[in-house]
Amino acid sequence: MTLTLMLLRHAKSGWDDPSLEDIARPLAPRGIKAAPQIAAYVAASGLTPDLVLCSSAVRTRETLALMLPHWQAQCPRVVYEETLYLAAASEIIDRVRAVPDGPRRVMVVGHNPGMHSAAMTLVGSGRRPDITALASKFPTAALAVLTFDRKRWIDVRPTTGHLDRYVTPHTVPPPVP
Repeated sequence: MTLTLMLLRHAKSGWDDPSLEDIARPLAPRGIKAAPQIAAYVAASGLTPDLVLCSSAVRTRETLALMLPHWQAQCPRVVYEETLYLAAASEIIDRVRAVPDGPRRVMVVGHNPGMHSAAMTLVGSGRRPDITALASKFPTAALAVLTFDRKRWIDVRPTTGHLDRYVTPHTVPPPVP
């Protein structure tokens, strides 16, 4: 059995209102364009998640809100969690390991540097160009898809993941007509 973990950094957020607290920053126009693009890629790739764990920040919630219409057929369960706001890699990994049996495809929508660090911590194999690209940066709306030859999420450990793919809004393949 294989488990699939998708780590998604929120889409580009705006800095137009300096009076807003960090957690309240909304998406920028570039982010509003990128989120549906990544969502369409996820759907076309057959990767629609069974469960989405999303930070409670405005920018992560808005990112996910723009993605969900692309996954209406599968209708993933969504859980918003304050603990994922600016979570460290260890906290993200611990949360993934706490997922109960059932969901085979889980997406975490969160923030850097935790998302990047979690991806790098979990990757043990994959195509060298993808690993190199992931290692160099994890920009907004980047998606790392890792698979684990495991039956239960509790068995996910550092370096046990296979980097199946790594895409950003600039590298996502165009939709097939």
